[in-house]
Amino acid sequence: MKPYYIKDLKPDDNHHLEDRFLVRNADIRDGNNGKRHLYMTLADATGDIQAVKWTLTPDEIASYSKIRTGMIITVAARCKEYQGKNQLVIDVIKGRAKDDTYDRADFFKAAPESPEGMYEYILSRINAFEDEDLRDLCLSFYEDEKDRLMYYPAAMSNHHAEYAGLLYHVKRMMMMGERACEVYTFLNKDLLLAGVALHDIEKLNELNSDENGVVPDYTLEGKMLGHLVMGVAAIGERCRDLGLDEEKCLMMQHMALSHHYEPEYGSPKKPLFPEAEMLHYLDMTDAKMFDMEEALENVEPGEFSDKVYTLDNRKLYKRTF
Repeated sequence: MKPYYIKDLKPDDNHHLEDRFLVRNADIRDGNNGKRHLYMTLADATGDIQAVKWTLTPDEIASYSKIRTGMIITVAARCKEYQGKNQLVIDVIKGRAKDDTYDRADFFKAAPESPEGMYEYILSRINAFEDEDLRDLCLSFYEDEKDRLMYYPAAMSNHHAEYAGLLYHVKRMMMMGERACEVYTFLNKDLLLAGVALHDIEKLNELNSDENGVVPDYTLEGKMLGHLVMGVAAIGERCRDLGLDEEKCLMMQHMALSHHYEPEYGSPKKPLFPEAEMLHYLDMTDAKMFDMEEALENVEPGEFSDKVYTLDNRKLYKRTF
């Protein structure tokens, strides 16, 4: 067990801690005084924390420039408060931990359900489709991509950026989608749930994730096109291969393209039919609920969280009842 979890750290200038942390990102920057400093985001299974190593020597610059996202390193540091948040001020970086010397569960945030269970739930909903075209289309992706779906996150950072986060996101959206169809009975449930199943499927090719669900970078195609455009292309190609109905194919492509809703978030078209509109709100609801739950996880009842960037820098209140 780790001696220090990020969620438990308290500012204390006089206390020197030594522990291992996962590197989320690392960057050597020039300071105003002509010195160079190392800035990192370190993490464990309980959260993230910003860290800094001031005034690097030439040898440290050469050594620390080799630090990469996904590494687990040992640091000696002090926890301070900076601009209302905890920050680790590093005294020494003692090197990289060997893979067989730590417990993976201490460092890598994971969805709270097993990947196998979530995958089987999603497949059970797809197999229940009455529409054979939509069933065949979704099954073709989920059966081909089963191995990667077991660990892929839904994002590089922010919502569902965790081991098996993509499955967790899709499963909860499917659960909400089924209930939406009970209220809005004019919706085509098969079309809506098919849109849920495939709306983010090209994140498997947009994000360059390792098998721990950590994403050091986007793929070249991800940077150049993004998963919305990639999804349109992949769905179109798969529909042609399967000989699927052209209208259904076009509607599925539209759902992939429009689910971010606004041009500034990547969608050149807003939803043009009810199932596409509902898909957007299911996606946004699950993302915001995830961010709210995570922001309040370590907040005491009756207190406010730090500002949450993905929620317009709001500070969230944790109820006492």
